[in-house]
Amino acid sequence: MTCDVRAPRIPLGRAHLLASSLIREARRAGLGADAITPVGSLRRFAPAVGDVALLGVAPRARHVSILNGFARLPAATAVVSREPSSLTIETARGPVTLHLTTPDHAGAALVWHTGACSHVTQLQSRAERLGLRLSDACLTAAGGAELPCPSEQDLYAQLSLPYIPPELRHGEEEIEVADAGRLPRLLAESDIRGDLHMHSTWSDGRDTVADMVSAARQLGYEYIAITDHSERAWASRTLAAAQIDRQREEIERIRARARGIELLHGIEVDIMKDGRLDFDDEILARFDIVLASLHDHSGQDGVQLTERYLCAIRHPLVNVITHPTNRTPGQSDGYPLDFDELWTAAVETGTALEIDGGPGHLDLDGALARRAVAAGVTLVVDSDSHRLDALARQMQFGVGTARRGWIEPHHVLNTRSVADVRAFIARKRARGQ
Repeated sequence: MTCDVRAPRIPLGRAHLLASSLIREARRAGLGADAITPVGSLRRFAPAVGDVALLGVAPRARHVSILNGFARLPAATAVVSREPSSLTIETARGPVTLHLTTPDHAGAALVWHTGACSHVTQLQSRAERLGLRLSDACLTAAGGAELPCPSEQDLYAQLSLPYIPPELRHGEEEIEVADAGRLPRLLAESDIRGDLHMHSTWSDGRDTVADMVSAARQLGYEYIAITDHSERAWASRTLAAAQIDRQREEIERIRARARGIELLHGIEVDIMKDGRLDFDDEILARFDIVLASLHDHSGQDGVQLTERYLCAIRHPLVNVITHPTNRTPGQSDGYPLDFDELWTAAVETGTALEIDGGPGHLDLDGALARRAVAAGVTLVVDSDSHRLDALARQMQFGVGTARRGWIEPHHVLNTRSVADVRAFIARKRARGQ
């Protein structure tokens, strides 16, 4: 149960790397756990995590040796605390807690250690009304008999509820909606057919266009867009107007030999202080897809920033507004925009808004994404990856963020075919002629 709001917040990306590295070390050490899974706000894809926690599943007879082995992992610099079924170690990147449970009670423990405090408290109240008791260890009947809950589905079924995905377990309305049978079929990574935002060595990416295409094809994508930064972007390297033709020639050569994946030549163009775009219309019209970004607030207030976005949204060549609030999880909440104005303009013009999976953005966040689709906005979920080995991880973050916003596949442009994506782009361009 995640209740400690006083803990320092760790950005999701750092928390995920820390948890993943500890799980790998535990596997290499052969600790004997049948499974080790991230839990808490990390499993709920919170943009900033209060603590890094793992849950291991193993017969009770192995628990002592597993905890002993976890304390001896190479990353462990000290043991912070120890209980019969849990251990917290200190690492160079922060503390990590391992909880243990048995296979018969793995479902109850996963629900307990994943859900926000309010979600679990509501489940406990529901259990009591049904003559049951939910604890961190198990679900118990009125007579004291422990009810087996090997999976989370079993636990929710015992409480007469359908399975509630981890990303929704905030303690808001999810239990009421589940009880009414109205939970959405949330977006999944398997629904994503292409990634429309990534960078190559033509701007500040680490890997070449060919390498990014190869990696995306291995992930099973049907299409991607290479969208390097325009020349006045706040980036370490940018794509100058004079380089665009050479980049296009390279992309054409790669297209000619690529198999099983389509490649769109795109651009992430900056929105200037006065609302103009970094490249002129003649240049932008030659790209397959145009993403527009506002990286620099230029000292402007929310009204002025909103107007800059509206200028871009109304531009007939702009197809996607990326990471709209330009927030930094754990550091900055982003721009104070008039989101209702943005939703209205995006719907009227046929402009998509992005959920950016880059751990430095995770933007739109879940709550704003939910408001956007309620207003009729089309979303895209992208990786904004700057290297090939981050493509999958950052898309996972993007999808997790979308799921926190109750987003379904039909809300998302890049769950559709590349022909549908091209048609979406063409409709806006036709309206602007």
